[in-house]
Amino acid sequence: MIEITGKTKLTGLLGQPVAHSISPAMHNKSFELNHLDYVYLAFDVAPDQLSHAVSFLKETGCVGYNLTMPHKRAIIPYLDELTPAARLAGAVNTVLLRDDGTLLGHTTDGIGFWRSQNEIGYNHIGQTVTLLGTGGAATAIMVQGALDGVKKINVFKRKNSTFEEAQKMIETIRSNTDCELQLLDLANLRLLRECIEESSILINATNVGMEPDIENSIIHDSSLFSSHLLVSDIIYHPRNTKFLQLAQSQGCMTSNGLYMLLYQGAASFKMWTGKEMPTETIKELYFQ
Repeated sequence: MIEITGKTKLTGLLGQPVAHSISPAMHNKSFELNHLDYVYLAFDVAPDQLSHAVSFLKETGCVGYNLTMPHKRAIIPYLDELTPAARLAGAVNTVLLRDDGTLLGHTTDGIGFWRSQNEIGYNHIGQTVTLLGTGGAATAIMVQGALDGVKKINVFKRKNSTFEEAQKMIETIRSNTDCELQLLDLANLRLLRECIEESSILINATNVGMEPDIENSIIHDSSLFSSHLLVSDIIYHPRNTKFLQLAQSQGCMTSNGLYMLLYQGAASFKMWTGKEMPTETIKELYFQ
């Protein structure tokens, strides 16, 4: 059991629901291994209680906290400053209470994704990327990639009622970075094939193929996968999605989203403590 003292520093997670989260286990073990007098708790916060929760945590001197659904965008009006990544993504998953009493919002989701790819030997700097989806995770991935120095990102989504909104978001990222971005219609298989062929990595950042819909895939034609590709799916339930299976059938190296979760947490941990999360130990304990 964690020993709580009069000097224990509070961190945590705000969301609804949060009971399923692995974050308390990974952070509290990391605090223990770093000999830090911190604790990480999960707070089930309804949308209409978010402002009260933010005020309370600030008044109690909470070092910082994570946000999960449905609060990643709703938190922004309560913060004093955003990092460039959070501002461009329009979402926050990590808050830091600074020494001057102000709240800084950041997003570590994109950091977590790209570090998970770097760990298996892929260097995204200067590369051309094809990304499927424009939701919260996809946006974090494209923003961080653009800030890091990805050369070009081909973004595909269904041409539905949110297509124009996604186009504006991509134009904003493009005008604030040196990355070339374009939004394309997922139904255009000719363009999809061309963009995949020029890319070194193909990323599914949609929820297509997630449990319980495990027999579905955002791409159905296995011939679209070239063996030179790294193919990544941010889904980790199941760990080997239909999308990844199709890629494997064409000789592609593949990865899932499990370690994205680990490394986004590691980035939050460092933001709060200044210390590195012992990720190899945490992998062994919670990510097998």
